[in-house]
Amino acid sequence: MPSEPETAAGRIVGGAELAAKHSAVDRDGALKDITIAGVRFRPTRPVPHEDGYLTEVARTGWDVLDAPIVQVHVTTTFPGRVRAWGLHRSITDRLFVVSGLVKIAVFDGREDSATRGCLNEFVVGEKNPGLLVIPPSLYHGWKNIGTMDSIIINMPDKMYDYESPDALHLSWNSEAARRIIPPVW
Repeated sequence: MPSEPETAAGRIVGGAELAAKHSAVDRDGALKDITIAGVRFRPTRPVPHEDGYLTEVARTGWDVLDAPIVQVHVTTTFPGRVRAWGLHRSITDRLFVVSGLVKIAVFDGREDSATRGCLNEFVVGEKNPGLLVIPPSLYHGWKNIGTMDSIIINMPDKMYDYESPDALHLSWNSEAARRIIPPVW
């Protein structure tokens, strides 16, 4: 049995179960843990004014938008609910959380990828806004970790095809998902 670690205050009961924390950002505030090839996150910020605040969602000049916005849709997720795992064959999703607090996860299951097996997680909401770009062939989904409905805007680079959707789904709580994707929720 491992011994309990020593601290300035002495030994800590349960200390062998503790894990070291790590920061999600560097000293300049940039995210450190984006490891999947092609995934990009552009932080934005609420700009206060006398009547409230304004937050930019997307601008043509941003380098994360390398294709035009051709469709915009909004999705709502109830508190505690998980919407995962989705995957597109040719569409790039561009997600922005308008309200609520959401943990978005992206998993690279591409067999020919240098970042195969990597998992990225982003906690985003109106107090930590940003545009998350998820290229094709990556599993992705989210959980509403807040206490109110979350509202997410998606601005894909290709329009939804009603006759032949470019969307594949793997239920987040299926045996297959547990076998393929590391635990997230």
